[in-house]
Amino acid sequence: MDTRPNKRSRRKYDSRGKLIITRLSLHEQVVNQLREMIVTGELAAGEKIRVGELAEQLDVSLTPLREALKVLAGEQLVELMPNRGARVAPLTVEDTRQLFEVIAGIEAIAAERTAARIDDEELAELEETHARMRKHHENGEKDEYFELNRRIHDLVVDYSGNPILAQVRSQLARRAERARFISVRSGSRRDEAMQDHEDLMEALRAHDAKAAHDIWRRHLSRSGEETCRVLKIWEQEAAKESEGVSREAAHG
Repeated sequence: MDTRPNKRSRRKYDSRGKLIITRLSLHEQVVNQLREMIVTGELAAGEKIRVGELAEQLDVSLTPLREALKVLAGEQLVELMPNRGARVAPLTVEDTRQLFEVIAGIEAIAAERTAARIDDEELAELEETHARMRKHHENGEKDEYFELNRRIHDLVVDYSGNPILAQVRSQLARRAERARFISVRSGSRRDEAMQDHEDLMEALRAHDAKAAHDIWRRHLSRSGEETCRVLKIWEQEAAKESEGVSREAAHG
């Protein structure tokens, strides 16, 4: 099973296919770039961050890079180790299970509220995004599929009309994105996940709040289960590899 990310730059486009250019400060750009590298696994869980090499790769000085690492440490994506630099925060099965329990509950409430109050313009944007995501799913284009999948989850929360819910979810979403990316890349339940999205759209069109709640909670719970399954395989493989290295050292 190949869940390795495509390391090409994943640019963002609007509904007309035009490249979205935003005017962000250098600090914000570095934060966003590092976050994306962590979410997609380009910087792997537990990996030591080589600040000098990374600064050269991103073509920035050490100051904005160190400031960005502090921001990501606050998001629990990076661990700052006194006198030892920084590393990408580990991603464990138990932490992921607990995270998805909370995310599933929050996003299910958001879906319920959105179904009850969504207007024609908001529904049209979801319909258009959903159609584009379906196309990428059919073409097996994982990175593009993930971007639009993420966008739909964000829109469902945004349209709930509850800023407190959105704020709480935002604080967890960046941690959850890393785990969700693993689930999407694994590909083992993407057809099932796509059907969940189809079912949600049907519930939103019908303004069926209960159905939207139940569908989205089931969807996130299944995503969590799949991600934990993949992570467990990774942990087992890492343990075997570590055991093999120890044996070689003992016989060396």
